[in-house]
Amino acid sequence: MGRYILFRAAASVPVLLGITIIVFFILSMIPGDPATAILGSYATPENVARLNAQLGLDRPLVQRYFIWLGNLLHGDLGRSFSLNRPVIDEILERFNATVILSGLAFLICSVFGVAAGVISAIRQYGVLDKLITLTVLIGISVPSFFLGMMMILYFAVSLRWFPVSGMYALYGGGDLPDLISHLVMPATALAVVATGVVARMSRSAMLEVLRLDFIRTARAKGVRESRVVLRHALRHAIVSILPILGLQAGFVLSGAVYIEIVFQWPGIGRMLVDAILTRDIMLVQGGVLFVAACYVLFNIVVDVAQIWLDPRLGR
Repeated sequence: MGRYILFRAAASVPVLLGITIIVFFILSMIPGDPATAILGSYATPENVARLNAQLGLDRPLVQRYFIWLGNLLHGDLGRSFSLNRPVIDEILERFNATVILSGLAFLICSVFGVAAGVISAIRQYGVLDKLITLTVLIGISVPSFFLGMMMILYFAVSLRWFPVSGMYALYGGGDLPDLISHLVMPATALAVVATGVVARMSRSAMLEVLRLDFIRTARAKGVRESRVVLRHALRHAIVSILPILGLQAGFVLSGAVYIEIVFQWPGIGRMLVDAILTRDIMLVQGGVLFVAACYVLFNIVVDVAQIWLDPRLGR
């Protein structure tokens, strides 16, 4: 197991290196000058040239990349142009909010998605199966940001059940109930698409396992149906479901960008959008690379969990 973990970690290095190249050179092609965006009305040619020299933006593009990569290998993501603080400090400060939002969304999609898939599989072609399939198709088809805006209009503006935006109330908030009330709508909107994907794949995995000989043998022996489904079928199907859960973990983390803008959630997604608008290249590079590294880490954890559940996959 240890050798496999080391192998997967080593294999992820070229992936992350490729991401640094893509992110750096794509951001360099974004129209606009960071120095001009920072200086605003003071952006005279002399001031822009002076600030570009101070920030190192007057150097050749390839040289700037290798300087950034060298600093990155030492754990330095650079310094934010607009905020004038280390990029890693800003990311870690925002990461807590994103983890809370995406973590709850992932929990929702995992529990409800797997449960819906299992129920749909054991009631194949029945009314409940058709109802779940229809609901899943609708959920997958609706964009998260659109669903979020509709939820705001109905549940926040019309019914006034939940606050419109933010993570805490501006006045008198800050406790756990206040956080939960602000979290319900964005986490649900973020989880809907992922829940649909997990439900569909869980249904397929369960149907495949339920057709195997050992399931028919267990039923022939008189084992209770609940035990057959949960103890035998789901236990084997979860090996096929895990990779989907790993992908959805990355999806809810990256998809939080849209939801954080819609609900004004103070996480990494909102930070990235603000950084793009202000041409803060260092902050965008660091944020995208951090999210990509989390995505790679999720996949490594899922692969290790699969090997732990079914050691034959590691051979």
